Amino acid sequence: MRSYGRDLSGGLENVPVLIESSVPKEAFSNFQYVPDNTQGPGCDLDPSAVTLPGCSCGAGSCLPDRCPCLRFGQAYDGAGRLNPPPEDGGYSRPVFECNALCVCSESCQSRVVQKGVEVQLGVFSTEDRGLGVEALERLSCGRFVCEYAGEVIGSHEARRRQLSQTPLDMNYIIAVREHSGGDRVTRTFVDPVNVGNVGRFINHSCQPNLLMVPVRVHSLVPRLALFANRDIERDEELTFDYAGGQRDKAETGTRTGPDADETPGRKACHCGAANCTGFLPLDMSVLH
Repeated sequence: MRSYGRDLSGGLENVPVLIESSVPKEAFSNFQYVPDNTQGPGCDLDPSAVTLPGCSCGAGSCLPDRCPCLRFGQAYDGAGRLNPPPEDGGYSRPVFECNALCVCSESCQSRVVQKGVEVQLGVFSTEDRGLGVEALERLSCGRFVCEYAGEVIGSHEARRRQLSQTPLDMNYIIAVREHSGGDRVTRTFVDPVNVGNVGRFINHSCQPNLLMVPVRVHSLVPRLALFANRDIERDEELTFDYAGGQRDKAETGTRTGPDADETPGRKACHCGAANCTGFLPLDMSVLH
């Protein structure tokens, strides 16, 4: 059993994000905690701005057949879990939540990610992967855990930052591509290396227990929400697929050819899963 002390979020989350007592303060000396995405270089939209229209539902909880926010269906069940439960293959349904302009109550079933972290999490030192995050309570399948929040940046800035990394630097930029019909693709780049939340410290696994789902709340800029894709036990390390659960669509993390280790920014994977690809996912399109 690890010993935990101070709060990484500094009181910015609903529940303290605890840090293992043995982790030195210097580990966070160049890190600013933010609970939500912030606007970075090359991002044309302010993620914090309320730009989506609200609903006029008068009920305490909105219904899919009446609420325009739920035109793609009700994303959550009555306990705030993903509905239907997430599967290993990903979650393809677009997710919109009611927002600050909606008339429905704060207890509406369609308000989950916007409430922030509501589970107990701990940041600890791993043996060979730097810092990691573990669940300090049991999490049921479909439970929202946290966002992968940080600076939302443009593609050119993402490329510049990727190319500026040294072999000793870790990969933090997540590139999520969403297919919205036909050949239209929306790309979102989030970098939490200096400005971010607890999601920054969650390690990759080729067989993860979390699933990343783009969720839109107040803005068209998606929040990269992490949900449990199975029941997670207390003291179990939390992991997600750095390819965003979209390996088949986004072509991220599937390159394992003989020159993979010579790719700029490519890092070895130490997740230990039986299906481990040997390298951390890397969106090659960022470099071109």
